[in-house]
Amino acid sequence: MADQLIIFDTTLRDGEQSPGASMNKDEKLRIARQLERLKVDVIEAGFAASSNGDFEAVRGIANAIKDSTICSLSRANDRDISRAAEALKGANRGRIHTFIATSALHMEKKLRMTPDQVFEQARSAVRFARNLVADVEFSPEDGYRSDVDFLCRVIEAVINDGASTINVPDTVGYAIPELYGDFIKTLRERIPNSDKAIWSVHCHNDLGMAVANSLAGVQIGGARQVECTINGLGERAGNCSLEEIVMAIKTRRDYFGLDVGIETQQLLAASRMVSQITGFAVQPNKAIVGANAFAHAAGIHQDGVLKARDTYEIMRAEDVGWSANKIVLSKVSGRNAFKQRLQDLGAQMESESEINAAFARFKELADRKSEIFDEDILALVSSESLAREKEQYGFVSLSQHSETGERPQASIVFTVDGAEVKSASDGDGPVDASLKAIEAQVKSGAEMVLYSVNAISGSTESQGEVTVRLQHSGRVVNGIGADPDIIVASAKAYLSALSKLHSKADRVAAQG
Repeated sequence: MADQLIIFDTTLRDGEQSPGASMNKDEKLRIARQLERLKVDVIEAGFAASSNGDFEAVRGIANAIKDSTICSLSRANDRDISRAAEALKGANRGRIHTFIATSALHMEKKLRMTPDQVFEQARSAVRFARNLVADVEFSPEDGYRSDVDFLCRVIEAVINDGASTINVPDTVGYAIPELYGDFIKTLRERIPNSDKAIWSVHCHNDLGMAVANSLAGVQIGGARQVECTINGLGERAGNCSLEEIVMAIKTRRDYFGLDVGIETQQLLAASRMVSQITGFAVQPNKAIVGANAFAHAAGIHQDGVLKARDTYEIMRAEDVGWSANKIVLSKVSGRNAFKQRLQDLGAQMESESEINAAFARFKELADRKSEIFDEDILALVSSESLAREKEQYGFVSLSQHSETGERPQASIVFTVDGAEVKSASDGDGPVDASLKAIEAQVKSGAEMVLYSVNAISGSTESQGEVTVRLQHSGRVVNGIGADPDIIVASAKAYLSALSKLHSKADRVAAQG
């Protein structure tokens, strides 16, 4: 019988550390529900001690999710661990994931602690966590660049103190697959009680090898848990991609000899949801979930696939959630069909009033475009979620005039704390004029660091999805807007980003 590989998803924690990817409680809960449908084994729901918002998100997910283990990250101190345990009280299965840096560089420059102090703090943290929950994971941050002798000493001790999962992170994406696999293997061979814990890998993608390193940690090193994120989301160059790890293990079972419990037909829905909530678009040639992942342009390839799919396809598109029939609804579709499609897409809503509000938006959209695609539905639900936040700034209406040889003009009406304001401006183009009209009233002083447009589906009547990333006083936020009119979508995205900037929620960054 094949071994089972544990899939540990950290989209809601490490993935959220991407600049601008911060999510609110409702958005985190929606993604957690999709991860549960995906049958992820462990969901790292957040870092409960980092902010009240993150605490509430972890607690909400712990209370709502029943089939997956819910995990909270914590630094190796009693306050963080207590906060994590409190947030996890409602979980069917809760895990505390505590960490402390063990590389010489991190201990000296960041922690300003001696190795002996780090050793004692790691042990103390694991003992304290083990008194609060039955499931404790320990990570030596920057583990791959740590001294092997010291790392063996620390890990042996924390296993004795109750850590049941040992994660060895390549925190900075420095590893090479064969070397990383051998590193894990060496640790397991040298540590006398290594068989008392499950070994885990957590690889960053700075050199583009996070998936390869993780697979090497599994195949060479004997790890049986992989820490990963949907779409490879994460700080800097991102994390190991969940969909790529899962499909590599399933497609090459002949080599790995491992099983995963993931419901792979839910991979695409998870990818789309994370992309739309965070505003991080998936590149077309992204493995598994990219728009071109199963497309064949070359004539010889098309001919081969038509004769026998396995000539060029090593996976079936439908096995990861792709469907040949993308058109799902139109303006004649009823409420029940709309509600069922929401469930199929993993976009379930909490109450009938929310469904009714989303259905009204759907009907409004259906009057403007004849064919409604899955992507339209997800964008619509995302905008409905944003509306529930009672944002400080809300879109009302916009008019603009653009003519060759003349400077474009825009006039916009939007709300500030519920009160309507009007503003007008010119600009280099209609989008520029519209956003300058907003800024003329708001005077946020924010710098725009990203403006991105993505067609939600593949036709000229597609909705445009716009992501605006703003930076102010060291804070980076994403705003997302969708509309068949790209200028309106841009204004909605800008107002959404301004609302997030206005929010005073504080976060404490952590790495694992």
